[in-house]
Amino acid sequence: MSSSTQRRTDGRGRTTGSVLSGLAVAVGCVLFLGGFVWAALIYRPYTVPTDSMSPTIAVGARVLAEKVDGAEIRRGDIVVFKDKAWGGETMVKRVVGIGGDKVACCTEQGKLTIDGKPVEEPYLQGNGPASPIGFKAKVPNGQLFLLGDHRSDSLDSRVHLSDGDQGSIPRGAVEARVDARAWPLGSIGVMQRPSSFSALPGGTSQPGPVQPIALAVLAGTVLILGGAAYGPIARRSARKARTHD
Repeated sequence: MSSSTQRRTDGRGRTTGSVLSGLAVAVGCVLFLGGFVWAALIYRPYTVPTDSMSPTIAVGARVLAEKVDGAEIRRGDIVVFKDKAWGGETMVKRVVGIGGDKVACCTEQGKLTIDGKPVEEPYLQGNGPASPIGFKAKVPNGQLFLLGDHRSDSLDSRVHLSDGDQGSIPRGAVEARVDARAWPLGSIGVMQRPSSFSALPGGTSQPGPVQPIALAVLAGTVLILGGAAYGPIARRSARKARTHD
């Protein structure tokens, strides 16, 4: 092949490569920015101020919580809520009982029970009983019974049992449902629904779109970096080719 033919061939190859790299960057930007916009529309970031949800969520950790209606909340969900009876502060706890449930603790094996059925809680802090103090409550309709995962260091429904609603809060007090841990880096992950609650009436909730959003942002990042890297790589390859001619 003559040198002029080689140059024309190389030129067409570089042009095609430039178009593809530009397209990759453009698609990557759409995915990357679209993922963040999608997340901003659905999720809110919260900082957990206390150790009451440890070890599931450490004190000071950042979480992403999906904005949902209180009617969508199921047992096992970790929720962000605000209730005047609890001081009016934004709090994060786990729902263990819904309207009509009889919540009690503890069995001889130290288990929490819902309507007399023991519930396995592998997320709890430590190996002790599900609560260091015994309690029982009947959750009124339209209400939620909440506990922290660190039962010996959580001010939750147990300290409000003498209130008119047996320590529960109205579903309308819920602002969002925690779907993922976002910070610190070593704790990033999707919040799994406890399987122990899935067999109870109503089952567990479905996670929000946090995983598709994360995949969109990751794919966008890869395409942007890959497309941007094409130019330097192509120029380096061209210089090597001319050196060998």
